[in-house]
Amino acid sequence: MSIVDWPEGERPREKLLARGAAALSDAELLAIFLRTGMKGKSAVDLARELLTKYGSLTRVFAASQQDFCKVPGMGPAKFVQLQAVLEMSRRALQEEMQCGDTLNSPRVVRDYLKLLLAGRSQEVFLVLFLDTQHRVIASEELFHGTLSQTSVYPREVVKRALAHNAAAVILAHNHPSGITEPSSADQLLTSALKQALALVDVTVLDHFVVAAGQTLSFAERGLI
Repeated sequence: MSIVDWPEGERPREKLLARGAAALSDAELLAIFLRTGMKGKSAVDLARELLTKYGSLTRVFAASQQDFCKVPGMGPAKFVQLQAVLEMSRRALQEEMQCGDTLNSPRVVRDYLKLLLAGRSQEVFLVLFLDTQHRVIASEELFHGTLSQTSVYPREVVKRALAHNAAAVILAHNHPSGITEPSSADQLLTSALKQALALVDVTVLDHFVVAAGQTLSFAERGLI
């Protein structure tokens, strides 16, 4: 059955207008993005198939162009639209962080990091560089691959902090395994970076681990 044949209160667009975006399921939100279905399948059907294939919205967003375009009903145009939506979301959150104290906006920081890091197939180490009022100056992915104290070089982090004239930093990396619990290597790395940055009067405010759409804060755990 086509979506236009559904009761009006159950159609994703009408439901969003009447009850707000938060009332929609992941499949319904994704269906609005897809706009149309294909022969024998509604946009909601296609959305459900995408979620079944990838397991979550986060993994749909992280899909490569080649893999995404192999899904029946998808293609380069849909992939481009999806990437544009994601980038607009990232930029909106970054603008919000640049305007206010990140310590007073923990949700914004978490949402931004999840958009950047969740669903990535390899480990990525990212640093948010902050000014004296804890507003974001810049966000940089500095290292990729298996992360350890030997693969994330403190001198490079210090170098970038000085280049941005940063007063503080927030560290973040992802766990492709889906487990947010920090490893002993994560804790050793954090300690090494904290000591190195302290030598140039840069404070490490927090270190986030992002996995499976969740975030863990070292500061909240008392590990900073």
